[in-house]
Amino acid sequence: MGDREQEFVKEAFDTNWIAPVGPHVDAFEQEFCQVTGAAHAAAVSSGTAALHLALQLIGVGYGSEVICSTLTFAASANPITYLGAKPVFIDSDRISWNMNPDLLQEALEQRDRIGKLPKAVVLVHLYGQSADIEPILKVCNQYGIPLIEDAAEALGATYKGRTPGTFGNIGIYSFNGNKIITTSGGGMLVSDDRDLVAKARFLATQARDPAPHYQHSEIGYNYRLSNVLAGIGRGQLQVLNDRVAARRRNYEVYSSALGNLPGIEFMPEASFGNSSRWLTCLTIDPETFGANTEQIRIALAKQQIETRPVWKPLHLQPVFAECECIGGEVAEDLFARGLCLPSGSNLTDTDLKRVIDAILSVYSLVS
Repeated sequence: MGDREQEFVKEAFDTNWIAPVGPHVDAFEQEFCQVTGAAHAAAVSSGTAALHLALQLIGVGYGSEVICSTLTFAASANPITYLGAKPVFIDSDRISWNMNPDLLQEALEQRDRIGKLPKAVVLVHLYGQSADIEPILKVCNQYGIPLIEDAAEALGATYKGRTPGTFGNIGIYSFNGNKIITTSGGGMLVSDDRDLVAKARFLATQARDPAPHYQHSEIGYNYRLSNVLAGIGRGQLQVLNDRVAARRRNYEVYSSALGNLPGIEFMPEASFGNSSRWLTCLTIDPETFGANTEQIRIALAKQQIETRPVWKPLHLQPVFAECECIGGEVAEDLFARGLCLPSGSNLTDTDLKRVIDAILSVYSLVS
């Protein structure tokens, strides 16, 4: 948190605008559009809420199929099930660790032949790295399938000079406490379709009809962002570029110090854009390095340094065990060998050196 966030929050308290509406919410939506290039935006209580609304707005319902990236957090697929639909997972490519466009093409061709096209595609932009959007959008348009971009982890990244999340029918973002900017909890839904975003706001505010009494013709949700948290978001937006620079510097320091070790490869930055490096991630070949990711994770934990495996692919999650997956080998390999390093925007040189020295210490013991 910085000074501007506190000023905006104080203003919310001073004017008694505490509820999930207010001038900070309106301003946050407008300023978010200015920063990202989105046409219209609705601020909501979480990225998951934004994705739930997005799926409902494009007509996903009971019995629908929705194609989704497999290498991602469960929140990318959970809202599909809220609506009675079933996720179908697509493997990653090696270039970006995101959805493989060729596998998506094959999946849609096969489903078109049997007359069973999915209702939507949820494309996740992972760890600050944009997926290769153009071929994915092209094949979605070819079959008339709406594209929802889950850019929860990719605010501050670019794809061919534009912000991931602004290409498809709907984009969603998260401001959870671990994201590159945070409102402690919150999210944003964006679209070029003004009416669609207006409908999102309506549904997110309990779908209350315009009447002097409380009247409801549709089922709604309590999903709007509070004016207080929107004030925090306004302050955070002002330092987004600084946060991206700090995250990219973390990667550069780690890469410079560890990139030449046998068996270590860092998550690549695809040529079609700039990653925000929200998290610095690497893979480790245990035969070449001498230790696997779990051994390294445990060794660092003993020094009070937290690391984590990369996301466990959703097709391997017990809750999605019955769901189809197209491919899966790449995501499974990345999960088996991948590790996320401490990546906070406020890491000091001393912090980074402590992580680096701990990994070097593991290597010296096994080499």
